[in-house]
Amino acid sequence: MIAESMLPEFDQEFATVRKFLEAVPEDKLDYKPHAKSMEMGRLAGHLAEIVNWIDTTVNTDVLDFATFDYQPCVMTDRAETLKQFDEWVAEGRKILAGASDAKLMEPWTMRTGEEVYFTLPKVAVIRSFVMNHMIHHRAQLGMYLRIVDVAPPSAYGPTAEEMPS
Repeated sequence: MIAESMLPEFDQEFATVRKFLEAVPEDKLDYKPHAKSMEMGRLAGHLAEIVNWIDTTVNTDVLDFATFDYQPCVMTDRAETLKQFDEWVAEGRKILAGASDAKLMEPWTMRTGEEVYFTLPKVAVIRSFVMNHMIHHRAQLGMYLRIVDVAPPSAYGPTAEEMPS
């Protein structure tokens, strides 16, 4: 029941992510607006990979950065990233759809060794660490696109380009 209620949002939000990834200009993958910012290719790759965290959340109980072998996704080829993203979205949706209410209410912890960042029910982790985190980075990518003079796609309504003057 919980997962079922989340699937329409999952479908809508990740379809919107795909539109943002489609808009990334391959000749601007090295662009970053600030020295401490991610390059656009890294940000786009990160946005594409976030859906994988549904698997991590549902099928594990702890993410320990001290032992986690993380290989960041970086967009170097838009078509290849979109292909991989579509596969990850299909897998993430399947995992979410198959998660029982009991499973989604189990605790999940993020930590680095002994330092615990949070412990929350898995459903709350999907909402915050996956969905909200993805929306945050999607908004960042929208700003990158705007700065490099690419109109960001619509997320929740008309963009500035789509509004009457």
